[in-house]
Amino acid sequence: MSTEPTQTAEAVAAPPPPKGSVWAALRDAIRGTGADYTKIPMRKAVFLLAVPMVLELVLESTFAVVDIYFVGKLGSSAVATVGLTESYLFLLYSIAMGLAMAVTAVIARRIGEHKPEEAAITAVQAILLAMLVSVPFALVGILYAQDLLRVMGADDWTLQHGYRYMQWMLGGNAVIMLLFVINAIYRGAGDAAIAMRVLWVANGLNIVLDPILIFGFGPIPAMGIEGAAIATNIGRGAGVLMQLWILFRGGKHIRVTGAHLVWRGAVLFNIVRTSLGGVGQMIVAMTSWIFLMRILASIGSEAVAGATIAIRIMMFTLMPAWGMSNAAATLVGQNLGAGQPERAEASVWRIGWYNMVFTVAVSVVFFLFHDRLIAVFTDDPTVIEIGGSWLLILSYSYFVYGWWMVAVQAFNGAGDTVTPTKINLVFFWLIQIPLSYWLAITLDWQHTGVFWAVFVSETTVGLFTLWLFSRGKWKTMQV
Repeated sequence: MSTEPTQTAEAVAAPPPPKGSVWAALRDAIRGTGADYTKIPMRKAVFLLAVPMVLELVLESTFAVVDIYFVGKLGSSAVATVGLTESYLFLLYSIAMGLAMAVTAVIARRIGEHKPEEAAITAVQAILLAMLVSVPFALVGILYAQDLLRVMGADDWTLQHGYRYMQWMLGGNAVIMLLFVINAIYRGAGDAAIAMRVLWVANGLNIVLDPILIFGFGPIPAMGIEGAAIATNIGRGAGVLMQLWILFRGGKHIRVTGAHLVWRGAVLFNIVRTSLGGVGQMIVAMTSWIFLMRILASIGSEAVAGATIAIRIMMFTLMPAWGMSNAAATLVGQNLGAGQPERAEASVWRIGWYNMVFTVAVSVVFFLFHDRLIAVFTDDPTVIEIGGSWLLILSYSYFVYGWWMVAVQAFNGAGDTVTPTKINLVFFWLIQIPLSYWLAITLDWQHTGVFWAVFVSETTVGLFTLWLFSRGKWKTMQV
């Protein structure tokens, strides 16, 4: 979640290349390599995994920002529609990301144990599970879109026009689920470059189609906010087809053949069991966001719009850090599988420092240019003031997010998805939601109360999670 200012910060924070030719190392990272990440030098392993993961998520977040830029031209109600729809999509994302965490952990462990056949069978079970999970979300989204938006306090414009956006986004959720899960397969196997190329294609197509379908072009009619959803589904659908084609053709570390297309209940159950904690931690975090959006909706559509733009910018700037954190999850899983827990821990601390440098640089940009960043996406002064105030508050402790993400991904990569769930339950449900309501409604701080509640809860949860990681119990997890 960031624009041009964060690209400079990203260059500062990127992990240093391994010894030898910088261009050769960069070429290997982007093309993919068959290197054994449990044996090559740690610096090289981090570089080869982190570079494609960072580039992958930078483009993903670039699309999110471009999307909200074009939707912002339709007015604050259209932006609010996206924000309210994403409140429900976050529930879907929580399941998709929870499954992805488990898939990455299990695949990485099998690869670290040098069992590629079991890794391929696990991949098939994960894809089947993702398809099954997507069905109920599609039915609910298509049939009850207006009711869902009404519950969230949507305004009249959203209920009359914006509901089609939700129908497309929830109705086509299978492509979201599969995109998450199959890329998790590649990351766990160490084929991060493939996951990167898939999202390049998916989001590049999204970016091209977005203005065409929203505003119209030649014989293509203007579809408004509905066009944004259609563009997203087409782009992600193309990405899923590319994923499947490469998976069966074979990557550097994993390949699925016809012999692997079987139902393995024990393997599928292991994925479900491992994913429960991941799904739980994401559901706790995402439902907390739904409550926050409901509080903001009671304040006004401008508050929702300002928060929606701010969170898109925040997501953009965190994607490079998430990419490096995903590299930590792969390294932890594979090195634990290879019986090297100390090497697994060393990878986390190294990546954590890279993340901190990056997020400190971003926080400076937020502090200096918070209003200007929001103004890129809207000319509504109220929306600019609200969104800018959140970016300013975030800047005070943004570096904690970098450590928090890498610590959480270390737990998840080890297969310990339960510990982050318990942490999220306390800090989000028992602290963040009540504190937000008390500050925003009871004390009448309005949107500022919500933002300060997020600051307090997420700063403390980040520091606590890092402390818990340092105790090292995650090293004994079995998946």
